[in-house]
Amino acid sequence: MAGISNRPLSQSSSSTSSTSCNSRSSVPPPTFSTCIFSDVAGDITVVVDGESFLLHKFPLVARCGKMRKMVRDLKDNSSIELRDFPGGPLTFELAMKFCYGINLEITPSNVVDLRCAAGYLEMTEDYKEDNLISQTESYLDTTAFRHLKKSVQVLISCERQELSEKFKIPDRCVEAIAMNACREQLVSNLSEELKGRDCLAWWIEQLSALGIDYYTKVVSVMARTGVRSESIVASLMHYSQESLKGVIVDRNCQGQREIVEAIVTLLPCDERGSIIPLSFLLGMLKIGITLGIEISYRLELERRIGQQLESVSLDDLLIPSVGREEAMYDVDTVHRILACFLERVDEEDEESGCDSDSTGHYHGSLLKVGRIMDAYLAEIAPDPYLSLHKFTAIIERLPDYARIVDDGIYRAIDVYLKAHPLMTEEERKSLCKFIDCNKLSQDASNHMAQNDRLPVQMVVRVLYSEQLRLKKALSGDSDEGVLDLSSGVLNRAVSPRDNYASLRRENRELKLEIARMRVRVSELEKEQTLMKEGMMERSGNSGGTFLTSLSKGIGKIGIFGGENRQKVNRKSRSVSERKTSRKG
Repeated sequence: MAGISNRPLSQSSSSTSSTSCNSRSSVPPPTFSTCIFSDVAGDITVVVDGESFLLHKFPLVARCGKMRKMVRDLKDNSSIELRDFPGGPLTFELAMKFCYGINLEITPSNVVDLRCAAGYLEMTEDYKEDNLISQTESYLDTTAFRHLKKSVQVLISCERQELSEKFKIPDRCVEAIAMNACREQLVSNLSEELKGRDCLAWWIEQLSALGIDYYTKVVSVMARTGVRSESIVASLMHYSQESLKGVIVDRNCQGQREIVEAIVTLLPCDERGSIIPLSFLLGMLKIGITLGIEISYRLELERRIGQQLESVSLDDLLIPSVGREEAMYDVDTVHRILACFLERVDEEDEESGCDSDSTGHYHGSLLKVGRIMDAYLAEIAPDPYLSLHKFTAIIERLPDYARIVDDGIYRAIDVYLKAHPLMTEEERKSLCKFIDCNKLSQDASNHMAQNDRLPVQMVVRVLYSEQLRLKKALSGDSDEGVLDLSSGVLNRAVSPRDNYASLRRENRELKLEIARMRVRVSELEKEQTLMKEGMMERSGNSGGTFLTSLSKGIGKIGIFGGENRQKVNRKSRSVSERKTSRKG
């Protein structure tokens, strides 16, 4: 075989090569061709995506089934056109070099294109042993899929090669990535040198180069194979940051919306709220609202935020309104988050049973959320477009025992009244009914008594409450659990939290007692039924004998009763005789 040129493809070098090759051939030169042989003229021209290659039939038909069929069907023309060739002209050139026996380096970046090109050209073992298909498959199985980094590089290559799906390269690659990540996690757990370090941090950046479709598949398989939830969350955070960083959030951008929805779907289970940072959930929710993601994804984010609502700050809840909403803030979203939190408190309270420590912990979280909500209401109250219905909906959602002091809710209501001077008297009354005058501090009561924005009935109530308080203070009377409202602390042992816990315990005890009584009644009913059945059986078998024995039993009872009465009468007479003799 003649010498082989291994020069890269370029228009200048290709033109020179084609000129020298075609000077020895009677075939007219093509417009743009590439000679691989430097001293033997080609006998067939292959056009790949507009680029011509002057080649030889024998090396091609020896390894390529597709080329063999196309050459066989040729008539007078010695030109073949390959359309939509996988990887384009560069990959075709590598495949042709393989056909000519030139050493070919297979790498993670070109193995997908080569495998697809080999499949396209039908370079199977039927035509030549150790053909290109088997070479690329061997590289994938023995080299690429055994290393996490190389597997990621191969999967990135699959994104630009649609034909890779036909040969199931992406699916095998996804499985390889997940298994390698799980294996490295196990090794890092056993290694003393790497203990305490995030050994999987390096692949987090690697996965960020994937498109959202392949990334979703990889993370899903990772979760199924046992990769730590902390590592998956770190990858999700990094991927979202890289994908949405510096991007102008556009409500009409379908790609951004798909990224946010996919990340929400991939979030691992975190009932305790200890794995996924609250700031990440809030950020995804705000971006999702702006992008207009589906309501199911929004509700999932709101539910997860509700699990950690006691840890949010006021700024976290100030979510701007989007769309046609005239109000400044999205109050409906905060209302749903609050509802999720209260549902969690009820569920955990039921699970804790009579454990006073757990109940106190949950109620402590409720008090924190009560303070946060009061501050939130005061912050959104100046909005002139905030409806009274939405404002009161949040107030009504919190139970009374969520507030020890009502100063915060009074301040929020006062700000709302000031920002909405056109409210009717009835609306003012319906809003002010949420203020408990007995839970106001001295300063708040004084301010309320002089507040001309409040209904007259409300001012009278606070004055009456102050009069009762002053009267009790002068008389020295104090009830258990009375709150020192000036300082905001309890002056006795009984607090709203303890009272709430006590009521819950009593309620559970009553339920248990009722259940026991129902069981006992059921048992008595069964015993009564058995006794009736026994009596019926005996009366049926020997009615006379049974009645006789029954009458004898009654007679014995009467006899014993008569003797007892006689003994009692004798004792009473002796006692009376002794008393008479003493008197005499």
